[in-house]
Amino acid sequence: MARIAYILLCHKDPEGIVAQAERLTAAGDFVAIHFDARAPRAAFDRIRGALAANPSVTFARRRIKCGWGEWSLVAATLQAVRAAIDAFPRATHFYMLSGDCMPIKSAEHAHAFLDREDADHIESFDFFRSDWIKTGIKEERLIYRHVVNERARPRLFYGLLDLQKRMGLTRRIPQGLRVQIGSQWWCLRRRTVESVLAFCDQRPDVLRFFRTTWIPDETFFQTLVRHLVPAPEIRSRTLTFLMFTDYGMPVTFYNDHYDLLMGQDYLFARKISADALDLKQRLGRLYAATDVAFPVSDEGRRLFAFLTGRGRIGRRFAPRFWETESSLGRGRTLLIVTCKKWHVAKRLMERVRQVTGIPAVDYLFNEEATPLPDLGGIQTTLEKRTRHRRALLRLLFDTWDSDRLVICIDPANLDLMRDFFADRAETRLMEIECAFSDDYLAGHARRIGLAGQATRPEVLARLLPTIRYDIRFESDRLRDAGFDRFHRIREAASVSENTPPLAEFLGISEALAHEIAATDYLFVD
Repeated sequence: MARIAYILLCHKDPEGIVAQAERLTAAGDFVAIHFDARAPRAAFDRIRGALAANPSVTFARRRIKCGWGEWSLVAATLQAVRAAIDAFPRATHFYMLSGDCMPIKSAEHAHAFLDREDADHIESFDFFRSDWIKTGIKEERLIYRHVVNERARPRLFYGLLDLQKRMGLTRRIPQGLRVQIGSQWWCLRRRTVESVLAFCDQRPDVLRFFRTTWIPDETFFQTLVRHLVPAPEIRSRTLTFLMFTDYGMPVTFYNDHYDLLMGQDYLFARKISADALDLKQRLGRLYAATDVAFPVSDEGRRLFAFLTGRGRIGRRFAPRFWETESSLGRGRTLLIVTCKKWHVAKRLMERVRQVTGIPAVDYLFNEEATPLPDLGGIQTTLEKRTRHRRALLRLLFDTWDSDRLVICIDPANLDLMRDFFADRAETRLMEIECAFSDDYLAGHARRIGLAGQATRPEVLARLLPTIRYDIRFESDRLRDAGFDRFHRIREAASVSENTPPLAEFLGISEALAHEIAATDYLFVD
């Protein structure tokens, strides 16, 4: 019968770790614990003291300070795996868990599941040919060396990456390896684990390579297992049920998810909320139960396939460093141009880029096709841009290494403008006031779907006053909002009249402002 040695990587919640270990070992299985060295020593001592009398629990010989995306996570796993191999000679399988995982099947069911098939369960897809990575850097993870943490020191991380690119400091993948990628939550047979450890001892060049790759916990075991185990003996799936939102964050399960989790074709689930005490108690009792029938449904798998099939939009496989700060930053100036005639604003933006060199972005919160640099996926949809608007702009400031940024926003987006004016950064607003002929308004009605090519002229004639009023209402709302540093240029004004507000808005000389204001095609429909 299968006997499982659980490799438990954790960094918090000592009481929860103790309960997890006691629950798993009570069913006849084993646990090897690595408790992050960044966590307080007192917390580790509580865990060790509480489990000292349990012969089915062992600890990694050395605690390692772990950082997301670093080799340290793999090193910690290897420490725990070696401890488990030595301490539990009767263990037939080794299963990776985190402190946030809970069983969603009984131990009886899990043992029977593993007994039915002599195979390893680990996600492993070709690194270069698969589309497992949807956003962010891809081959750069491997062919360049990464010695600092993106999350902790993002500017230095990308600075060193750019330096290696400029100097052509690429490196080769170790001979004989085809790099694979997949989830870090695996379940491997004993002989596979022993082969991996022996390979590590024989190929120090491979360990040196992975020590400076980025996010190696998603490539190291995945690559080595494919290298060492015949393909028919590998099931490229995880036995841990996990889902991601379309923002790349793990879905957290709560007390009311018990029935859904129990019906999934997996053995464990993550992440279980720390506050879901009732769910944890019920799942804990479930693991020790016997003679439980598990009617497996497909809704969880379909949901998982749907979410991942959409590309795990925006996923960078970590909590994003940009989410830790909610301000654009003191000392920066955000310049907002608002105009109902988008083509006029876009022409102005192009002239601003040409004449001043200030980075300028068109309607990034209104048009999905607005050109933007790769910002790790946060820029991919209008919904994401709007939801993470300050993060998006902060990344643009950083990407262009500028303390000034010009953006276009439709006049209807007053709430967005209010939000930016509430920021610690300096925000300025400039409205471009245009004339709207009946022909233009009719075309506008067709563009936004209020009218079609077959709309009768008399119907359109009744519609135009409403559209004109709506545009005027949006302009009045801007003026009534009480924004400081509010400027305006007008189609009906002369070049000399538009030059001073443009110079003050952009913070440039009147000579440069005059050059922009004098653009002869600026207001042409």
